[in-house]
Amino acid sequence: MNKKIIRSWALYDWANSAFATTIMAAVLPIFYTYVAASTIDPTLATSYWGYTQSIAVLIVAILAPILGAISDYTASKMKFLRFFAILGMLSTLLLVFVDSGEYFFASLIVILGTVGFSGANVFYDAFLPEVAKGSNIDRVSSMGYALGYFGGGILLAINLFMIQNPSWFGLASETAGTKLAFVTVSIWWFVFSIPLFTNVKDHTLTEHKPRPTSYVKLGFSRVGRTFKEINQYKQLTLFLVAFWLYNDGISTIIVMATSYGASIGIGSSHMIAALLITQFVGIPCTFLFGWLAERITGKKALLFSLYVYVVIILLGFFMTSAVHFYILATLVGVVQGGAQALSRSLFGKMAPPDRHAEFFGFFGISSKFAAIFGPFLFATVGALTGSSRMGILSILLFFIVGVILLHKIDVHKGIEEAENATNHKLATR
Repeated sequence: MNKKIIRSWALYDWANSAFATTIMAAVLPIFYTYVAASTIDPTLATSYWGYTQSIAVLIVAILAPILGAISDYTASKMKFLRFFAILGMLSTLLLVFVDSGEYFFASLIVILGTVGFSGANVFYDAFLPEVAKGSNIDRVSSMGYALGYFGGGILLAINLFMIQNPSWFGLASETAGTKLAFVTVSIWWFVFSIPLFTNVKDHTLTEHKPRPTSYVKLGFSRVGRTFKEINQYKQLTLFLVAFWLYNDGISTIIVMATSYGASIGIGSSHMIAALLITQFVGIPCTFLFGWLAERITGKKALLFSLYVYVVIILLGFFMTSAVHFYILATLVGVVQGGAQALSRSLFGKMAPPDRHAEFFGFFGISSKFAAIFGPFLFATVGALTGSSRMGILSILLFFIVGVILLHKIDVHKGIEEAENATNHKLATR
């Protein structure tokens, strides 16, 4: 196990998490509403923001498995990773030029940035089974998420302080502080990506593959073949369904937490503080789950994290004060990184060795579309019952069914299925 390569790979989580925290979660949604879309009705602005996110997700969902198939065929995951990462970095930098009323321009940039961020992650994740082997994969995946919490949390704290105290930094306003925050994210993302770009390499092709007449046609044909052959990977398919369900629950908690908190009277300052608590609690706890996976297996550690999520939802149903919100934020910080890291490593173990990028493209689609149905169920139940508390309680369904399916998965059998499928393909050539 090459420690330099592992550190370089894991550091990218530190790099790109600045986009996830500052841009996607905390700062840009507020900037979009109060600056970019300040000239239109707030309700319409919220709708435009939702459309922007949906378009970006759709683009990534279409491109990810196709580009993954092409990169596997050509052993060029790093080229694709660099392209998408740089697209994200440059798009983030362009947010500096967004002014009042320029919501269309802002949406276009956000779509490009999100495509860059999410597209790069597909290829980044696909490197995991190559930089870490066997029992190390859980620990290495957890290391990446832990560094992501640390890096994203540090820059978010700095940026929030800068936005709230612009005069301390020689800035004229909060808007100026926000735009400078966008610059810091772009620079941070680029600088801490250099070790990955420099030290992590694609595996060289072990056989000569003729150049296809059309890489696009190649991508579609390989993805189509994967759908036809999916019955060869029964354990992996079952895991994808389980992941889709419980990750829908996790995603719903992430995207609806502040809205739910506001609906029961929790102040915005408390919710921002809680977000930072989640980030920094997640650092040691994600490492802890990597350690735990080595001792009780990754599947059992993942199940434990999902049981804690069930407790979080039940406590959230009875939440009444900011103190309760802080407690829940702490519990989320304890398990969120571990659940995500172990899901990634379990999938990596059962993915066929010669098609990592292609299969992680499907994994990326699952994680994106997992954010659709949970919020819809939350909103529908809340509207029908007149209580957001019933809405949060409805999310239990995703965790319960996801846990039941996860219990049925045989990870060792899944690894054998992937190896047998790869060996059979090589034997028939």
